Amino acid sequence: MPASLTVGARNTRAGTEDRAQTAGTVRRALARTLRQDLGQVDFGLRRFRLRNGPAREVLEHSGQAFLEGFNAALARPVGDRLADAIDDVGREFRGFAYEGAGMACGLLDLLGWTGGRNVRALLAGPATLYPHLVHVGVGWAYARLRLRPDWGKPLLRDPMLKWLAWDGFGFHQGFFHSDRVVGGQGVELGLTANQRSIRDQGLGRSLWFHECADPEGIALRIGEFQTRRRCDLWSGIGLAATYAGGAQQSELESLRTLSGEYQADLAQGCSFACEARRTSGIVPGHTEIAAAVLAGASAELAGSWARMALTTPGSIAVTVEHYQQWRAGIRQQWSSHRERSQQ
Repeated sequence: MPASLTVGARNTRAGTEDRAQTAGTVRRALARTLRQDLGQVDFGLRRFRLRNGPAREVLEHSGQAFLEGFNAALARPVGDRLADAIDDVGREFRGFAYEGAGMACGLLDLLGWTGGRNVRALLAGPATLYPHLVHVGVGWAYARLRLRPDWGKPLLRDPMLKWLAWDGFGFHQGFFHSDRVVGGQGVELGLTANQRSIRDQGLGRSLWFHECADPEGIALRIGEFQTRRRCDLWSGIGLAATYAGGAQQSELESLRTLSGEYQADLAQGCSFACEARRTSGIVPGHTEIAAAVLAGASAELAGSWARMALTTPGSIAVTVEHYQQWRAGIRQQWSSHRERSQQ
């Protein structure tokens, strides 16, 4: 090889090594700055409802798993080391860890102007079985930086699941700004009706934590919101009750009764959760119980409604309206199932 080419190759390798070293230094600095204390999910600290029973422990553990995944994704590049770290999280809570990893990768991409490289690597690698949770986690990243999920160059490319970032955005707002968003029912300025709707589904999920899975507390809290927003909040409740758990069967039965005219929305959220659990390959017992009570079906059947509604002609998602049509299709699947069951 000519000497000039040899020198060029060496310079190229040196440049690559220098960029990798710089990227590692930046990542370590961000990890130190952004690392989260697991204690911040304590319900007493957050001034959430405190009640007897297993709900608080289950839900706080879910929050801790989220932060464990967040810290792990900040501390190491996406790959086998991250997968090994998240595998240390209990199987039932692993989805929350990947949600946290999604937030961390979203922050790294937004702060580093990488065009979504970290998020794409996470989805293509360790989080292959958790796409729903990662998309939700990216919504947290936007919210933490006081940005909207439609800001700048998109980090997410899935034509349907990308709208889940608005769900994650809403959960973040309810969890961390509860006085304004829950107590005051505040909504960010400038949202379209559909953006607000998906954001409110995420807010509904946060109410499950805020009210510590207490059915009466949830119903009373949702009753404080404008009527037009309640359907989306109940959808989020159905999703969180089914995915996160924390409620006994009798409490789920009370929840279904209290949802009243919003049972279809409750079932739609339940279907979302069942499909996310099925995709991960981990369907815990509480998900099966919630599906039976809230949707009147097995977790497999309830999750299939999300798949069937997605493949209905004309439901290929490009716009937020398509996403809303998907949700409506799931509600119709549930309604048809209930009618057949009552015959």
